[in-house]
Amino acid sequence: MIKANQDFLLELLNTPSPSSMEMEIQKKWINYVKTFADEIRTDNAGNAIGVLNPDASFKVLLAGHADEIALVVNRIDNEGYLHFDKMGGINPKAAVGMRVMVLGAGATVTGVTGVNAQHHGGLKNDFDLSDLFIDCGFKTKEEAEKYVQIGDLCVYKTEPEILMDRYIAGRGLDNRTGSFIVAEVLKRLAEKDVKVGVYAVSTVNEETNMGGAYFAAAGIEPTMAIACDVTFATDYPGVDKNKHGDVRLEKGPVLAKGAPINIKINKLLEQAASVLNMNVQYELTPRMTGTDADKMRLTGKGVPVSLVSLPLRYMHSPVETASLQDIDEEIELLVTMIAGLTGNESLNPLED
Repeated sequence: MIKANQDFLLELLNTPSPSSMEMEIQKKWINYVKTFADEIRTDNAGNAIGVLNPDASFKVLLAGHADEIALVVNRIDNEGYLHFDKMGGINPKAAVGMRVMVLGAGATVTGVTGVNAQHHGGLKNDFDLSDLFIDCGFKTKEEAEKYVQIGDLCVYKTEPEILMDRYIAGRGLDNRTGSFIVAEVLKRLAEKDVKVGVYAVSTVNEETNMGGAYFAAAGIEPTMAIACDVTFATDYPGVDKNKHGDVRLEKGPVLAKGAPINIKINKLLEQAASVLNMNVQYELTPRMTGTDADKMRLTGKGVPVSLVSLPLRYMHSPVETASLQDIDEEIELLVTMIAGLTGNESLNPLED
């Protein structure tokens, strides 16, 4: 990955973007994409959309969500401690002892998730978020309320790290890597003679309700849509590969197989991988994908969808880890597939 691209990825990863509060990251995404897109659009959900060939009748939608999981303040006690619930799939065990940024109505303040000392009994084995709290140093409820309101969001206070010039680790790679990927695909396609319309969308709210994907597909009415998300890597100690499959970093992008997936889009992706002599991996999504693809598929008259995923270790933790090589390969795969479209392809699985 060249440095300019890596800098943009790091900029996204350093920007807090909890689900329902993606405005700052979307503005940065737009500022980057507007230099090569034919058109920039937004919608009432908060999606950011970069378009190539807006007049083309065959339209490809690429969706990568920009939101991350978060904590949401649900109570401030009399001593000024903040109590919280989850905004998305927070793992309570990962929250223990973490520093957090409280994105308060009055200011952004630093806090720590307090935990009962082991000497005093520690945490019970079946603890949940209601057993934790955030200590920002406030002394009273009145002091806390100068900075924080009920409903304010908090994210882990971490910075992304590059590991051995090979991997990237940090919070919220799920799925700001996807938002990055769709922007980079659009950037490379802008340099090619593309025959179809391309709509790269940095979507919102995937971690909570996938409403951004619905708004995007309903508004664009694409011919086909591809969700660019992450999936579970299983190449680290303690994972049961017999149960969860064998997905590894640096073994190629992951294609989904299952009832929601259009087999003809997958065939196009496999053909592009063959041209590139690129390995691909597979995951099973028998009923649903658990990604933006599910909402896009059910908009309008129905949209043929596929899912291309980045292998990710330690999902929904503060140290999610992915491969820079895998990111580059996913971009290359999508660019090659879309650049090869004529606009006359049938996605009907019953037609030759």
